[in-house]
Amino acid sequence: MSFVSEKVMSLPPYLFSEFQAKKKKLQEEGMDVIDLGIGAPDLAAPPFVYKKLIEEAKYPANHRYSTYSGCDEFKEAVASFYKKQYNVRLNPETEVLALIGSKEGIANLVQAVINPGDSVLIPDPGYPVYRNAVHLAGGEGIHFPLKKENGFLPQFEKISSKDAEKSKLLFLNYPSNPTTATANSSVFLEAITFAQKYKLLVVNDAAYDLITFGNYRSPSILQAPNAKNFAVEFGSLSKSFNMTGWRIGYVVGNKEVIQALATLKSNIDTCQFIPIQKAAVEALRSDFSTVAANNNVYEKRMEKLQPVLNELGLHTEKPKGTIFLWAQVPEGYTSMKFADQMLEELGIILTPGTAFGPSGEGFVRIALTVDESRLEEVILRLKEWKEKGASKA
Repeated sequence: MSFVSEKVMSLPPYLFSEFQAKKKKLQEEGMDVIDLGIGAPDLAAPPFVYKKLIEEAKYPANHRYSTYSGCDEFKEAVASFYKKQYNVRLNPETEVLALIGSKEGIANLVQAVINPGDSVLIPDPGYPVYRNAVHLAGGEGIHFPLKKENGFLPQFEKISSKDAEKSKLLFLNYPSNPTTATANSSVFLEAITFAQKYKLLVVNDAAYDLITFGNYRSPSILQAPNAKNFAVEFGSLSKSFNMTGWRIGYVVGNKEVIQALATLKSNIDTCQFIPIQKAAVEALRSDFSTVAANNNVYEKRMEKLQPVLNELGLHTEKPKGTIFLWAQVPEGYTSMKFADQMLEELGIILTPGTAFGPSGEGFVRIALTVDESRLEEVILRLKEWKEKGASKA
């Protein structure tokens, strides 16, 4: 007899957890492990943000339940951010919802939108939460492959009419985790046109929207004409303000979907701690100079590591955003075999591309979340490994 549901028992193992267990074992054996596996910023949240948290935590009224959809100040700050950053107008009352991190919101959105048996179009490779959330909601995930030769952008014309017609939802994620691909406004225009044709909802996960390099500036899907009729967009303060553990995010766009998610969440949680919401307001209303400083740090790390990877046969394109590199593994290796060898022989954690779907085979994701001195150590270990002829695959 088991007390665990079949849908939970049939969930695939979370590869990130498996690698963390291997990391702990190797550290106990004395190995110096460098973790480039999980996309958690190592930089600190801005001082003005945590000062606001401390200030707001002193008021007893702020220790009560938040309103279910989030405090007014936070929703208004999100709407102001969208007007300033994207020239998109949002009604804070009906088109903005506070989340306990965007991961929670994405998982709950699927529950709020699909019925058991409904189909959802999922990018492959893509963030594992998309397909796992569909599984838990009793839906069918249909992968649409993202290919290197197409810049890891969706080829909407290659999605069959049969799959499109039976789908209720389509996920996008730009700037992309794990591929680091970035989209221009024409991609989002295509997505909305596709959604209008097949009467489905498009969800853009924009967790990395502010982490961009050079002159690139990530657009919002809500800038496309008629987007609010067919789309919602998720955002997070985790990556851009180094607030991963604070668990604060938002979803914006189609008001019917926002209301459905709000209704579901009101039966599950009572929103985020009010002082955290008010600290997030301070972040969203700032001049973003701390975001620019963070981006400069990530760009320097990327510039240090990316050319060396290419020299060593781990081909990777120079990204325009995110905190990752998406590298091809050497010939003769699978993604998992290469990641295992890097951990066991060199003490370097990389995430195998297959953690993100079948089309991730042949790649590893590398997080730029250690300082430059540790990246120099990574480079040293990789060069020594290469000079030794690299262990046979």
